[in-house]
Amino acid sequence: MNRKTFRLVVFLAAISIGGILFIQIFWVGKAFDLSNKQFEHNVNLALLNVTSTLCEINQNEILPDPIEQLSSNYFIVNLNNKIAPELLEAILKSEFQKREIAENFEYGVFDCTNREMVYGRYIDLQKNTQSAPASSTFPQLNKDAYYFGVYFPNKTSTLAGEMWIWGFSSIILLVVVIFFGYTLMAIFRQKKLSEIQKDFINNMTHEFKTPISTIALSSDVLQSDEITNQPERLSQYAQIIKKEAARLQNQVDRVLQMATVEKDTISLTKQEFNLNELIEQSIQSAQLNLTQGGQITFSEKTVEAMISADKVHLTNIIYNLLDNAIKYNENIPQVNISTVSKENRLSIAIQDNGKGIDKQVQDLIFKKFYRVPTGNVHNVKGFGLGLYYVKMIVEAHDGMISLESSTSGTTFTLDLPKA
Repeated sequence: MNRKTFRLVVFLAAISIGGILFIQIFWVGKAFDLSNKQFEHNVNLALLNVTSTLCEINQNEILPDPIEQLSSNYFIVNLNNKIAPELLEAILKSEFQKREIAENFEYGVFDCTNREMVYGRYIDLQKNTQSAPASSTFPQLNKDAYYFGVYFPNKTSTLAGEMWIWGFSSIILLVVVIFFGYTLMAIFRQKKLSEIQKDFINNMTHEFKTPISTIALSSDVLQSDEITNQPERLSQYAQIIKKEAARLQNQVDRVLQMATVEKDTISLTKQEFNLNELIEQSIQSAQLNLTQGGQITFSEKTVEAMISADKVHLTNIIYNLLDNAIKYNENIPQVNISTVSKENRLSIAIQDNGKGIDKQVQDLIFKKFYRVPTGNVHNVKGFGLGLYYVKMIVEAHDGMISLESSTSGTTFTLDLPKA
């Protein structure tokens, strides 16, 4: 599957999952609204029957629009006469039962003469218990008529509980979405690993082709009859074969070692030594790779430079960073090193004047086998193992590595514990 097709499939899958989520949320909201409206309709009908019954008992006429809904769970009923609480409670229970309203409720009776609640109860229909409601439950209204209020404190939670099938389906859908997201991440990860593997194979093929071709050409020359009469030339080609064979062997060993070693299997032989001296030795080795006009400077040296570390590994990673600063620099290399002491830590900064590293790949360059894409250009040799090795060794020393990069250069900073 090519990249365009893969992206299209992922996009369509994401759109499908997003659409399903939207539809689920939409219908859950619709179902809740429908249940809420049905509940309010049943309550209004029940209270209208309660009003009609009370008016018949008191031989009063029903007021126009006697029922007012002040909120989604609070209703008041206006009457022409005083209200008997016990009678009201019995009629409310009866009407709610007829309408299959099983929600617990509070009711309060108000007197228009002093505008105060004269009686109130909380009715638990499941347990058939009563208790006095909180005074703040029923607000006082500026009304001239007698009225009573009915309040459903647990209405929302009850309606939500009745929609358990919607909740269950939503949980199942959420699990499917999480599983889909995890699968998508795994696919992306595998695709990236596949691309890295492909780049690694291309780089390895390119790296191995050169010494193999050189050895093959030298072997052809050595097979010619004229070479036996030219001992100097014979020795020269023999040295070329030996050199290229050693180079090929080193590359194979490096790939095999780096491909199998992990952080937890690294054996460190720590010793105390002066970090500044080790850096100076690494600079001398790296200066052999400099082009004309390039230089490596050690501008700032900390006085407190004693460190406890594996000298061989630490030398390798500093040389590796210096070598990268030279190899991947399209300008005349100007590399600067500085060491700083911070409490119980030592910091090493290696700064170059290259073109920098793109922000999109800065988190990837420490991955095993990863190399910054260069298209079909293979002017710099490597397998993408150097920075992986650097990070692995630094972390094995309980240290940290970070980088800052811009178009004017890159700075790698190593933070290591002191002796």
